[in-house]
Amino acid sequence: MSNSDQSSYDSEEIIQEENNPELIKTKEIVESDSDDDDIPISQRRSKLNSSTSSISDITLTNDKGLSNISDSNSSDSDSDQPLSQRISASNSSQNILPKKRKIKTESNTTITNDNESSDSEDDIALSKRRKVAPLKKVKKEEKEIKKEIKEEDVKKPVKRTRTKKEEDEKPTTKRKKAQTKVKEEKVSKKKKKKEEEEVEVFRWWDNEKEDDSIKWTTLEHQGPYFPPEYVSHGIKMKYKGVPIDLDPECEEVANFYAQVIGTDWGENPTFRKNFFKDFQKVLKKKMPGCPIKKFEDCDFTPLTEYFAELKEKKKAMTKEEKEVIKKEKQEIEDKYGWALLDGRKEKVGNFRIEPPGLFRGRGEHPKTGTLKHRVYPESVTINIGENATIPPPPEGHKWGKIIHDNTVMWLAMWKENVNDSFKYVWLAAGSSLKGQSDYKKFEKARELKKHIDRIRAEYTAELKDKLMATRQRATALYFIDKLALRAGNEKGDDVADTVGCCSLRYEHVTLEPPNRVIFDFLGKDSIRYYNEVEVSKQVYKNIEIFKRPPKKEGDMLFDRLNTTILNRHLQKSMKGLTAKVFRTYNASYTFQEELKKTVKNSTINEKLLAYNRANRQVAILCNHQRAVSKNHNDQLKRIKDKILTSKYQRYLVSNEILEIDPSLKKKKPEYGRLSRGITKEFIKNYEEKELEKKKAKLERDNEKRKKEGKELLTLEDVEKKKHQPSLERLQKQYDVLSKRIKAQQLLLIDKDENKTTALGTSKINYIDPRISAAWCYKYNVPIEKIFNKSLRNKFKWAVEVDENFVF
Repeated sequence: MSNSDQSSYDSEEIIQEENNPELIKTKEIVESDSDDDDIPISQRRSKLNSSTSSISDITLTNDKGLSNISDSNSSDSDSDQPLSQRISASNSSQNILPKKRKIKTESNTTITNDNESSDSEDDIALSKRRKVAPLKKVKKEEKEIKKEIKEEDVKKPVKRTRTKKEEDEKPTTKRKKAQTKVKEEKVSKKKKKKEEEEVEVFRWWDNEKEDDSIKWTTLEHQGPYFPPEYVSHGIKMKYKGVPIDLDPECEEVANFYAQVIGTDWGENPTFRKNFFKDFQKVLKKKMPGCPIKKFEDCDFTPLTEYFAELKEKKKAMTKEEKEVIKKEKQEIEDKYGWALLDGRKEKVGNFRIEPPGLFRGRGEHPKTGTLKHRVYPESVTINIGENATIPPPPEGHKWGKIIHDNTVMWLAMWKENVNDSFKYVWLAAGSSLKGQSDYKKFEKARELKKHIDRIRAEYTAELKDKLMATRQRATALYFIDKLALRAGNEKGDDVADTVGCCSLRYEHVTLEPPNRVIFDFLGKDSIRYYNEVEVSKQVYKNIEIFKRPPKKEGDMLFDRLNTTILNRHLQKSMKGLTAKVFRTYNASYTFQEELKKTVKNSTINEKLLAYNRANRQVAILCNHQRAVSKNHNDQLKRIKDKILTSKYQRYLVSNEILEIDPSLKKKKPEYGRLSRGITKEFIKNYEEKELEKKKAKLERDNEKRKKEGKELLTLEDVEKKKHQPSLERLQKQYDVLSKRIKAQQLLLIDKDENKTTALGTSKINYIDPRISAAWCYKYNVPIEKIFNKSLRNKFKWAVEVDENFVF
């Protein structure tokens, strides 16, 4: 085993002890196959092979390091050196060369972080390089062939003559061979799948287009998927105790409300009012003589009971029935879930048209309960390649419009009726177009770092400007920069009363001498923003001026400013700069600074707690709040119970240790000591549960023994057969339980601290993912602990950074 392989093995062992099965190998040097010498480096980077390779491989991996060590004049290559010298040079430089990072993505593609020069020997034709030391090259190739043959021999079972004993065990051996064969087939299938997925990866970040106005050249897709038409079930709601025959369209609307009864939405007065208002519109249109006039006289109970029965039937479905539904969904996914973008197969995001229903909204949305109408193809605009086949609309319908606009990324678009906003079908989060969009967003925020000091100096000076419009703009920019406020746009009267910085009104800002400003308003998604901050004396003075009479409640605080004026001004300071960029910059910068508090030698769980605390500071800055979940206290109780169980198990283990070696009590006074919180009642419950587990296991074992014709066992027999574990084993078990307790305690803290903060939004949309990836590599935290499967797919472009990345 080589040094690099040994170090990789050691690091894996450490991570496994921390209960982290998914490993990131960071110390293994990646080399290319000697058959690929004529292929450009960029195409060979993703391939993995054995540590023995041709001279070109050594150059590919170590070219930069060799040039530094040997100071080989100004030559572009070391092809004039004898092979033996170059191999020894490469071996001697192993410890000096920077290690390549191998990152395991969801497509199982191996990606390496490589900044090597293109002037290496790899760009020289193979035929030219083979002229150097041909005899040694042949010998080396022979050695490689022999080694490959040996490796194959190790994998293949050795044929040998069976002994008499082996003949007796022939059936068992056959079974083992069959199992081995199945496993080999599974491995080969996985390898095949892995190779196929590797081919599909499009590394757009290696050759990003300078012209970002053209998003694609060719585009093909199947359009959006429409929900099936409603089919009446015949269950009747009641009005004043009398069953009512409803038209199918009216019945469908009644169903929507029947399904929210018993939830917070069903008790919400605004929700009820908006629902009934739209319900009556449908009734008037479809059933002009319908007697339904008052909500209070409506009885939706028969419908609610019907849907409750359907829910129970769904739970009781057989495996075969579930498989049929799963297969149908997969067929829809296969047809509508993929698009061809410039000849590449790319996954489509949400290709389903949203079915009709009742609008929920977030917070205290004034339109909650409003009926969302069914969307038909006539309302949908399709965006597709000019020479592509137009996807057929549902039978009896036609598309509203078909365009071929390659400057936009959406595939389909329509207007919804509740908020009068546009809805889009996009490519999936992990697609090349979405990835490029994210990359450019964060690069723009990084660019702001170069200008931020100058911009801050400018708006600080403008806080005292004689022109009121300039002073308002500078004050607004101060809040956007320091408090990460959204810019805010003007809204109509029928839209939720949500505001941002530029649309703040008189009543949203309160002053407290000497320099405290209190913000209280509804932000995006009707989430309340409440913040008390101390500001500079000049900012405080400006707010006093902006609130002077004759201004009153309802008047705009910044009456000479809007987002258009603000963004037009920012464009002069930096190309492409908008108020939104400040929010991304401040979120990423704050996160990076907070992560510096991570302790290098702490455990994985302690590092994750530090990561979440840094993320929480960003969520607080961006006002990413959430209501405390109803089962929050139950979750905390379950974690506390797990901690107590682990502590009691550790106590039992310590007692066994002391039975073997009582002298350890002096060295370890915590041995044999019960932790606080472990009561007699807890012990009784624990022992009862353990006894139930033993009985259940014994029952399963006896069933097997009965089939095999063996004598059945009792609990006493099992206890007698138990072997006393060794002292070393018990001490190891004690340490494992101690680590588990610590991890659970950290989880408890993290869970409680995050009860009112939503960490997901900031991590996905506002924090540069490269900061997270670099932190993982620097502190040896598996990236799977930070980014789940979908996020690793979304941020493929970000995980290639090294640990020294700085936002």
